[in-house]
Amino acid sequence: MNVEEEILKHALKNAVEHDGKAAPGPVINKVLGKFPELKKDMTSLGRKVAEIVAEVNALPVEEQKKRLLEVWPDALEKKPEKPKEFPELPGDTSNVRLRFAPNPNGPPTIGSARGAYVNWYYARRYNGKFILRFDDTDPKTKPPMPEAYEWYLEDFEWLFGEKPDEVYYLSDMLPKAYEYCEQLIRMGKAYACKCSQEEGRKYRMQGKACPHRNQDPEESLEEWKKMLAGEYDEGEIVIRIKTDLSAKDPAHRDFVGFKITYAPHPRTGTKYHVWPALDFIGAIADKEIRITHIIRGKDLRDSTARQKYIYSYFGWEYPVTLYWGRLKVHGFGKLSTSQIRKGIEEGRYTGWDDPRLPTLRGLRKRGITPEALREWFKSMGFSERDVAADLKILEAINRKQKHLKT
Repeated sequence: MNVEEEILKHALKNAVEHDGKAAPGPVINKVLGKFPELKKDMTSLGRKVAEIVAEVNALPVEEQKKRLLEVWPDALEKKPEKPKEFPELPGDTSNVRLRFAPNPNGPPTIGSARGAYVNWYYARRYNGKFILRFDDTDPKTKPPMPEAYEWYLEDFEWLFGEKPDEVYYLSDMLPKAYEYCEQLIRMGKAYACKCSQEEGRKYRMQGKACPHRNQDPEESLEEWKKMLAGEYDEGEIVIRIKTDLSAKDPAHRDFVGFKITYAPHPRTGTKYHVWPALDFIGAIADKEIRITHIIRGKDLRDSTARQKYIYSYFGWEYPVTLYWGRLKVHGFGKLSTSQIRKGIEEGRYTGWDDPRLPTLRGLRKRGITPEALREWFKSMGFSERDVAADLKILEAINRKQKHLKT
């Protein structure tokens, strides 16, 4: 095919796609893709393209289409879009164990369900295990809802058509967390700190050791035992994990591993009052339940950095870690779990299954199928880039699938 034939071909196609009016610019770009050597004389090329485009634009649309199919029979055939594929998991994939770890202070929402889907997808892709781990060790700031434990199990079985392979509760793992904390204190890698929040923040911001950091491990161990015995009030003392005081991010410097909280827990009652920070017990739990890959939001990079200190102190290998970007769904606005709860309490919503809410229970009541939801999640892909999704697309997928079933 010569240059003029190539120009005519793309001029006709461009015209048919734009109501009979081709534009020279896109045609030139297509021709240069086939004949890059023409860049040496753009003036002549531009003149020739303008001439042929003018001739094409003078034709009726039906004539343009007829001539296009004569010179390019499959020009108007749309190539099917390739389905988005998630990238391969790095590292050893011979025995993949992945976990999704929600705080059960409400039912699953679109955001949490997408995170669960990514982990479930990879577990099934590699014939591994999908594990549900309830991060329920904050009985005061984000107290667990007794019903939410069962809601997650029910909603995930609805979404995936099966139950998680294994289920764990961090609130069951406090004795094990206490054992590891005591080991770190004896190793000189953790210490009891009585600094006020303001004092502790000042030392960390300056990258300096607080007065308690270098005390004898036996002193910290005695204080730890007093904490467990209930001899301190909330805020009087914490256990800090030693890290690098010169770390660039102050949030990584000597973070809190345990604090005192006198609040009842829906599963353990008042049995415990010394509660681990999530970064501490989460790291221990991942090791205990043999997690091979951690896939979570990119906002949790700091957690990874802090947890790696604990792994290094015990000589453990940290799981392969990947992150997903934030998800923004057009159609619901910004609704956090606390905002939803407040709306329910004030009577603005009928309950957690109100179809106006971004909960799985609300979507189910709205008529969304689990198959449509999974397809929607897959269409978002998986990367660290933030994703803006539209509820209208989910509804379109849902209608299409329902139509195919009828």
